[in-house]
Amino acid sequence: MLTCLKHADAIVSCDGADSVYRNCDLWFSDGVIAHIGAWEKTPDRAYDCTGMLVYPGLVNTHHHLYQYFTRNLAAVQNFELFDWLKALYEIWKNLNDNTVYLSSLCGMAELMRYGCTTCFDHHYVFPAGTADLIGAQVEAANRLGIRLHASRGSMDLSVKDGGLPPDSVVQSVDEILRDSARIIETYHDPAPFSMRRIVLAPCSPFSVSEALLRESAALARQYGVQLHTHLCETKDEERYTLERFGIRPFAYMESVGWTGSDVFYAHGIHFNDDELDRIAQTGTKIAHCPCSNMKLSSGVMRIADMRERGITIGLGVDGSASNDGSNLLEELRTAYLLHRLKWGDRAPTGYELLKIATAGGASVLGRDDIGTIEVGKAADVFAVRKGLDLVCADGDPMNLFGTVGLHRPCDLVFVNGVCTVQDGAVCGLDEERIRTEATAEVSRLLGAQ
Repeated sequence: MLTCLKHADAIVSCDGADSVYRNCDLWFSDGVIAHIGAWEKTPDRAYDCTGMLVYPGLVNTHHHLYQYFTRNLAAVQNFELFDWLKALYEIWKNLNDNTVYLSSLCGMAELMRYGCTTCFDHHYVFPAGTADLIGAQVEAANRLGIRLHASRGSMDLSVKDGGLPPDSVVQSVDEILRDSARIIETYHDPAPFSMRRIVLAPCSPFSVSEALLRESAALARQYGVQLHTHLCETKDEERYTLERFGIRPFAYMESVGWTGSDVFYAHGIHFNDDELDRIAQTGTKIAHCPCSNMKLSSGVMRIADMRERGITIGLGVDGSASNDGSNLLEELRTAYLLHRLKWGDRAPTGYELLKIATAGGASVLGRDDIGTIEVGKAADVFAVRKGLDLVCADGDPMNLFGTVGLHRPCDLVFVNGVCTVQDGAVCGLDEERIRTEATAEVSRLLGAQ
């Protein structure tokens, strides 16, 4: 199948040369970018992109899709992380396969409508009696046509062990490792242009044991999959590791083998200079989640210091209940404004943040086949029409999303060369029917306490 996006006003590639193509065609063949520019071939399908700006698909590097059904709850609005988690665990312990399927469908549909083509999700709540929650996420991703990096998260420390979650959502180390191996063997596809990959992701230093961290790292490296966890998100976490282990959170993770190019942390706010140097030296990566960090009053990540050290950074929306959305374009603009306020002229530009959300995200997820518009890369792109809301702003399409933002869905989104969003709507999805089903499941979940 040969597809052509014809006559795009601008194609912002986010490649190493920062190429921008003007009044140009973009060609896909069997899910891969085949040509940029005029081509003496006849496409099987063509899309008129006159008056449109085209970009690489955004890559979301940290999310908790199940939280989509606990957004905007008044009871937790002013809580910080530890109290927020303890309150919401009492709801999340009632998750089931249907909750995870529908929340994943809603969350990833929103992501995709706003230009995201690859989603990493960190699922770590596995209530007793649930069947295959990761399988439910894969089913939702298949229905939407989005790339999914799913994680087999885990917790083995409940309240009685000094952790935060209730007993009903923690598991033994042996149970977690058995299921982690099963999920990798069932769903992980390491091939180029893969639509599904698996990550092992124990939740955080304050909800998992040292044994679980060590054994998960060994299992991940045996199978060649990535490792992920929350780290240095709050000062409460720092106090926890100092009191429990006598060392800071990063030193603790180093001691259990959790650094290296196969490891990426979510948040990474409270690192000191020496720790940032070690992160850079080991090639460890960071998923930055500014909206969540602001809502939970966690702090501001040292993005300028990280970039100066060459640390690889991606952008993530984080849990829908700590954001409360799944819009990576909004995250990009929030990051731009937050860091301009905090770091001034050391802050990344709008275009640099776009590259963090595309090529940077791809690198965080260990991929070299997505994240830029180049021949031979996956045909994951989105296009936006230059409407009244972009008058004048469209003169600089590279910085547009940081400085001005886009406050409506994209006009076109392609994943693996397939059109998944057209005219702002998810292709083939009966949104009203899904809304009705999702609303009923929200009522069950919130009423089950």
